[in-house]
Amino acid sequence: MGAAGTCTVWQAVSAKTASPSSVAEAENRNDMGAHYSGSPGIPHGALSRGATIPENAAPPTSSGNMKDSIRQRLEKLSDRFEEVGHLLASPEIDGGSAQFRDLSVEYSRLQPLAEQLHAYHALERDLAAARDMQADPDPGMRTLGAEEQTRAEAALEAAEKGLHALLLPQDARDEKNIYLEVRAGTGGDEAALFAGDLFRMYARYAESKGFAVEVLSESPGEHGGYKEIISRIAGRGAFSRLKFESGTHRVQRVPATEAQGRIHTSACTVAILPELEEIGDIEINPAELRIDTYRSSGAGGQHVNKTDSAVRITHLPSGIVVECQDERSQHKNRSRAMSLLRARLLAAEQEKQQSAQARSRRLQVGSGDRSERIRTYNFPQGRVTDHRINLTLYKLQQIMAGDLDELLDALAHEHQAELLAEIES
Repeated sequence: MGAAGTCTVWQAVSAKTASPSSVAEAENRNDMGAHYSGSPGIPHGALSRGATIPENAAPPTSSGNMKDSIRQRLEKLSDRFEEVGHLLASPEIDGGSAQFRDLSVEYSRLQPLAEQLHAYHALERDLAAARDMQADPDPGMRTLGAEEQTRAEAALEAAEKGLHALLLPQDARDEKNIYLEVRAGTGGDEAALFAGDLFRMYARYAESKGFAVEVLSESPGEHGGYKEIISRIAGRGAFSRLKFESGTHRVQRVPATEAQGRIHTSACTVAILPELEEIGDIEINPAELRIDTYRSSGAGGQHVNKTDSAVRITHLPSGIVVECQDERSQHKNRSRAMSLLRARLLAAEQEKQQSAQARSRRLQVGSGDRSERIRTYNFPQGRVTDHRINLTLYKLQQIMAGDLDELLDALAHEHQAELLAEIES
């Protein structure tokens, strides 16, 4: 007679929440141009006259104004670039292995920094040579040295800014597709009309960048526009370009339904959410499991009561416990319990992901009140003001038609400046 039993799963009350043991290596280096306007180029030319300095000579640390802490970080990363290059060339690493792939990704990520740092060193040598030329007894050489010093100092300043940009922390979400959610806030029918205008503005911008726009759901307003419209924008770098658009957008204009020509103020909320990667199969570390066996309970015959066929598995990091005693074989019970544990961990990870996205949405949109605005669109004056960076552009019609680059670039540059200030402090 077969054993009657159940598979059980619960969350242990006393379980400790474990922190992640590692952070996955980024698969692709973010394109800085998708987020910022790009690193400045490094002009470099050999001195036409003067002493020859070996290319591999150590750069004089006093030539530029780069902070020692920044220089040390750059040199460390450059050394790592050389180390990774040697590892990739080593016959000990299989060309088809995961280690080779990870090293290749790291090499590609570090290469621009190493190349720009090499060019920066060359400029420092140029500057040192130019200063030496100014001590020459020949007036012509001194004049040439002064000119070269001016050029080298300007080039060094631009190169240093480029190197700082490469040190900025990269947002792993920048390359992702996004969900664009526009909702009418304070203002009734006029807010719904403006929500429609905002969606068309973003849709036109997305199309101008080659992004695909797909409307997922919409709730039309009574007199036009939308109470709510949710769309998916797909294209490389979509999140990096639009991630600063989240918040309350305020409009000041005379509504089409206004008979006396009075200016009304309304508001809409915009949420930009990166598209989450679908969670695949959950990997379980055997070292994080505690597996207990015991005798099955309940009526089930001689075999069930005399063998330790039931299995209880505890996932130590999460505290999730699963049991299975359906089968007469301990091996089969263990297999079913592992399958149940994997499904439970997957469900927990999906719930965590969805909760994080819901929290991000709440933080982004606020209440939709006019006083929370991040930007104002004033139609009578033809201006758009972004209150976060105190930027006013008198290009309202162009912006509403989807010409957002000047506005988005300014926001990205301000964000970059804040990150650079943190690095340099």
